[in-house]
Amino acid sequence: MEKIPIFLVGFWLLSNWAGLLEAEDLMKYKNPNESIDVRVEDLISRMTLEEKIGQMLQIERKYASDNVLIKYFIFLFTILFPLYVSVMSEGGSTPVLQASAINWIDMVNEFQKDVLSTRLGIPIFYGIDAVHGNSPVYKATIFPHNIGLGATRDPELVKRIGAATALEVRATGIQYVFAPCVAVCRNPRWGRCYESYSQDPKIVQAMTEIISGLQGEIPDNMPKGVPVIVRKEKVIACPKHYVGGTTNGIDESDTVIDRDGLMEIHMPGYLSSISKGVATIMVSYSSWNGDKMHAHHDLITGFLKNTLHFQGFVISDSDGIDKITSPYRANCTYSVLAGVSAGIDMFLVTKNYTEFIDELTTLMNNKFIAMTRIDDAVRRILRVKFMMGIFENPFADYSLVKYLGIKVHRELARDAVRKSMVLLKNGKSPEKPLLPLPKKVPKILVAGSHANNLGHQCGGWTIEWQGVSGNDDIKVMISF
Repeated sequence: MEKIPIFLVGFWLLSNWAGLLEAEDLMKYKNPNESIDVRVEDLISRMTLEEKIGQMLQIERKYASDNVLIKYFIFLFTILFPLYVSVMSEGGSTPVLQASAINWIDMVNEFQKDVLSTRLGIPIFYGIDAVHGNSPVYKATIFPHNIGLGATRDPELVKRIGAATALEVRATGIQYVFAPCVAVCRNPRWGRCYESYSQDPKIVQAMTEIISGLQGEIPDNMPKGVPVIVRKEKVIACPKHYVGGTTNGIDESDTVIDRDGLMEIHMPGYLSSISKGVATIMVSYSSWNGDKMHAHHDLITGFLKNTLHFQGFVISDSDGIDKITSPYRANCTYSVLAGVSAGIDMFLVTKNYTEFIDELTTLMNNKFIAMTRIDDAVRRILRVKFMMGIFENPFADYSLVKYLGIKVHRELARDAVRKSMVLLKNGKSPEKPLLPLPKKVPKILVAGSHANNLGHQCGGWTIEWQGVSGNDDIKVMISF
């Protein structure tokens, strides 16, 4: 066999290396000097259907383990799109028991390292229910729930709480919060009334100032509806649950109201959120006059996207499309078709994501859903990722760990508690007020099952989804 001169081998290597560098240069989506629109379109043009579907998913962290992914790779004979899905924590889902900020960062960075090793290296974001502070996290600052913050009538205070929450979320490496809740609670029998700022839509609308704290202030020249996330200390916000209330206070029920009533009572919070550059909006489990919101094309695509010009992405609630049918998950093919066609862009599918991928792939291959709908969803998701700079800075910053539960945030929480207190009646008559109490009063009776229970006083979404009970555990878990 004739030997090839060494200089020819070197020339071949140099030529091919130059070609690889040139190809890298042509990947406009990797160039931070290009506009976001150019980067988005360049990346979409390179993506397969599988990779696009991966962008449309967010799964629960405990189902994103290496073992599950390996089994899934074998089943699908591919290693591409399972690694492209974003990841989230359900209430109470943590890397380890009493996980520290570093534990959280290590986990998020490990997920990020995996996805960056894939063909296109599209980074993910991690989501969490930080609804009154970074409340699922050990040693985070706990702020009053929305019902208390609404009682303060202080939007500027709420914005400061948003900024503090964003910083403590980024201290754990997380970039996305499923908050704020902008529901207008019109029936106190609803078990989640504490998540609502008020029964008055004007107060709810004013309290969306928290979005400016979470995401940052929108520039004056920014067009309406464009998502804005500024600086590494900020997070992606997500007002929820779009859109409506309850019937007789029953959770996840029907909002029986005409269109004018829906717009006047339940929509103002979303109008303000969009004007503040919010990046995402979460759909409600509930219905409007019998039609499930997760399948409501008119309100998601027609009104939110086309009329309000919202350019962020719409995300489902946790396994929300499974509740489109009755009974639950009765027809998964229809649920996927209805949710995607309605205009939902990202699907929070905690466990059954392999089924979602299979169903959507089949629907696409059989032309039930147009590629333009998929591209619209992916375009919106990528726009948010580029806007927040995650392509340039995909890994969490360990230097932010020091901000979790810091003293200035605890003082802010105490100030919010003081301002949230509402005096309904001061004694039996104005002539004999009960307050202020005498300074030398010997004893004060505080009665009720919550009187000596810090867990109950903190409420739901504190460490666990429905909160915890008692004093001993809560004292070591959170910062007051």
